[in-house]
Amino acid sequence: MSLVAAAPAVSLAESPAYFRAGGGIAVDDEAPLPEKIDDEKALLWKTPLAPGHSTPCVNGDSVYVTTFEKGKEAGTGKLFTVALNRDTGEVRWSREAPAKKIETIHSSSSPATASPACDGERVYAFFGSYGFLCYDLAGKLVWEKPLGPFQDEFGAASSPVLVDGKLIINQDHDRDNFLLCLDAKTGNEIWKTARPGFTRSYSTPVVWTVGDRKQLLVTGALQLVSYDLETGKQLWSQDGLARIMNTTPATGEGLLFISAWSPGGDSEARIAMEPWNEAVRLWDKNKDGKLLREEVDNKEVLDRFFRIDLNQDLGLDKEEWEKYASVFEKARNAFFALRPAASSAGQPEVAWEHLKGIPYVPSPLAYRGVVYLTKEGGIVTSYDAKTGDILKNGRIKGTGAYYASAVAGDGKVYLVSEKGVVSVLKAGGEWEVLSSRDLMERTVATPVVSGGRLFVRSEAALYCFGKAK
Repeated sequence: MSLVAAAPAVSLAESPAYFRAGGGIAVDDEAPLPEKIDDEKALLWKTPLAPGHSTPCVNGDSVYVTTFEKGKEAGTGKLFTVALNRDTGEVRWSREAPAKKIETIHSSSSPATASPACDGERVYAFFGSYGFLCYDLAGKLVWEKPLGPFQDEFGAASSPVLVDGKLIINQDHDRDNFLLCLDAKTGNEIWKTARPGFTRSYSTPVVWTVGDRKQLLVTGALQLVSYDLETGKQLWSQDGLARIMNTTPATGEGLLFISAWSPGGDSEARIAMEPWNEAVRLWDKNKDGKLLREEVDNKEVLDRFFRIDLNQDLGLDKEEWEKYASVFEKARNAFFALRPAASSAGQPEVAWEHLKGIPYVPSPLAYRGVVYLTKEGGIVTSYDAKTGDILKNGRIKGTGAYYASAVAGDGKVYLVSEKGVVSVLKAGGEWEVLSSRDLMERTVATPVVSGGRLFVRSEAALYCFGKAK
């Protein structure tokens, strides 16, 4: 249902749209954007929607989202791909995914987390409870590819990427991890690369062009890996990441910016597990060479028992124990920039890094020579993109947790807190707050700037803002 008339039409790009497209930059300088977000005239329309965490996908004259309607019993509910009119917010069509069972998720998450993608001809939705569904722009099913559910009590979150007619998804869970490349038109597999050394993470891949070669970058547990887009073969890797990766890298100023943090990865507060022989001596009461949940006396292990128990036999063996002990030992929280090597497939070098003030979920934003990080509590830090120097650190009005990443356009940076406070900053190293607006609705999805519009998706509605006349 629309609340306010649409803004004047602008030119609409038909390039592929997907989560943080364009090298993870989340920027659109195409047209003026609202400065006074609290001006009622800035709200062009609002459409109520069922909950979901997927970022809106804007392509042509449509906006695509996914939603979840929870069932009465655990593991039940309905998942939908929804198309809306970009100018009015009117729902054009809604298609239910044929999922028989809804995946298990974290209490703060949603089964509708992966963001749709669109190439101007087809719409692609991915659900961890089912897999891929491809529709034409009228909502007719073109092809489908079942995948999942996966072994991960927090569910799937990585979104699909569209590049050169290829549809790519990464799935890092507790086991059987992979990077998959499909023909976007047909759904046929082009290549599939196993990622056996990784544990669960939820980052979306990024395309980084070095020279004339497009590389596919995936940040996973402990390591960033570059893959050849045509073959799926590994080109290079970079160690020194957190044990769980939620963030998507960003490109800018010829550099790649990676933000990596997860609990227990700081040197002064590191999670640790006892050596296997010591753990067995202390706790293996029935002497069967395995450790049952009721035998273990280590809170950090008990909190993560499901993910450590890779074969799900309700006991931890030596291989499972030592794998996760190694993950905790090697985990490293850091925010750093990589400079590409002279060769397009060569090993990059670290240009600069910071070890403090790193967010868990929001990805970095690179815009006009400045990189922004947003942490819980509404703490925003700006860095000089080339040198890594801290330019400003401050707190904005929207306090509490932050899951949505910052986006930018028209000299402004937009941030949204979990509580639904939208903040507008004047972009720059010495950024300043221009306005804020409290939607008073839980908001987890990253907003989108496109063609002079700001699209913000809460748990209750999709909002479209534009520059007030």
